[in-house]
Amino acid sequence: MSNDPTGVGPQDPRVAELRTAVTRLRRELAGYRGHLPDREIAEEELTALDGQTATGVPAGDRLRYSLLLITGALGSVSALAPALREVRNAIDLFGPLSPHPTVPPWRVSP
Repeated sequence: MSNDPTGVGPQDPRVAELRTAVTRLRRELAGYRGHLPDREIAEEELTALDGQTATGVPAGDRLRYSLLLITGALGSVSALAPALREVRNAIDLFGPLSPHPTVPPWRVSP
């Protein structure tokens, strides 16, 4: 029996770990009552990460770009650091950054 929500086949354990880490960070961010000027950016990017994992194994470069946006949005909030580290560790499971990262889809190459 498959544990993949799409019903296509067994879920990649890296994807499962990333989904768990994203869920934890989303929960902790929702519970954090301090002012974060870029909270919405972090929440949107966590939603995007969740969407990337819903359809299979996501692209490593896109994952790292999402991590950069989330890290920048959350700054150095120590209360969120363990959950953010868990997301980073899960993204690292997808391998190193490619030598020629892809351009984010919303940017046009020269």
